[in-house]
Amino acid sequence: MLELTDITAGYDRRAPVVRGAHLTLRPGESLGLLGPSGCGKSTLARVAALLHRPDRGTVALDGKTVTGFRHRAPRALRVCVGVVFQQPRLSADPRLRLRDLVAEPLRATGRREEVQERVAELTRRVGLGADLLARRPHEVSDGQLQRACLARALVLRPRWLVCDEMTAMLDASTTAALVRVVEEYRAETGAGLLAVGHDPVLLERWCDRTTHWNEIVKD
Repeated sequence: MLELTDITAGYDRRAPVVRGAHLTLRPGESLGLLGPSGCGKSTLARVAALLHRPDRGTVALDGKTVTGFRHRAPRALRVCVGVVFQQPRLSADPRLRLRDLVAEPLRATGRREEVQERVAELTRRVGLGADLLARRPHEVSDGQLQRACLARALVLRPRWLVCDEMTAMLDASTTAALVRVVEEYRAETGAGLLAVGHDPVLLERWCDRTTHWNEIVKD
């Protein structure tokens, strides 16, 4: 279970963008979080992905209260959450070739022996040809880079996925392809999904249930 209880968070304690948010995601469930731009969805998604410490409230993963965020989170918790952001160019190191971008989490967690097999498997799954793997982010399209970012999010076999407007910058065919990859992964592993967005049609088709921002925060 992924549980966010009474979360208040932001980048200025005097003016938090999230106030008193409550969210629960069950194992294997796909939950769509719908809301307008600027409401705080992305901040809450970062809290759920253990990348942003809330000012108040608790995050619990699989019944364990999270006490550290970002690099201070225990490795066992960090590796069980995969995250894909809206803007791949802001989340990808421009110095890395795509194959190294995908492999980065494996190397960071001391699993170098898995790099060759996992990178080949996942880049094939997300639709990245071998000719693209030696390129750097500025040498590929947004869609190709987002495919690599999704592969990176899946490379450690996370039990929870957070997709923060993952398809907002993509065309319809790439959107469909990446959603299909996520759903195939979930079917194989039973991973839970939090999909954040502002497109009700996409979220309602993609997710088991959809909740609106106004339903999870205090007035």
